[in-house]
Amino acid sequence: MMKEKIKYFFQVSEFSTFQSMALLLLRLIVGIAFVLHGWGKIQNPFGWMPETMGIPGFFQSLAALSEFGGGLALILGLLTPLAMLGLSLTMLVATGMHAFVMKDPFVNMTGGSSFEPALGYLGLAILFLAMGPGRFSLDAKIFGSRR
Repeated sequence: MMKEKIKYFFQVSEFSTFQSMALLLLRLIVGIAFVLHGWGKIQNPFGWMPETMGIPGFFQSLAALSEFGGGLALILGLLTPLAMLGLSLTMLVATGMHAFVMKDPFVNMTGGSSFEPALGYLGLAILFLAMGPGRFSLDAKIFGSRR
């Protein structure tokens, strides 16, 4: 029973070829962006933020892992719901940090820091959480599709 529930959680919704190709293209673009954003963080996972931020190393490592590992998972379409849950939470915290702690604007017209990228990535992570990776993914190959 539990095994069936886990399998269902990772099964892929059925989409047309065009829709699955669009999801694949978006997965590759967003996944590569997350890997690149996470690469520097994963090099020093417990201390990539300035100490003045007061964020414990454990939470920094979770963010580094979710960005780098979540990006890889998204590229492959592997364990997508789990990866997107982690990325959604990470981007929610990043949006909050920029908007409320650092008081950055939504868009900085002078090119400075803003919370627009974090909020945009949050929206994309929620999209993949809701839609799944499409049929051109390892999730589809391993877990099959929902009927």
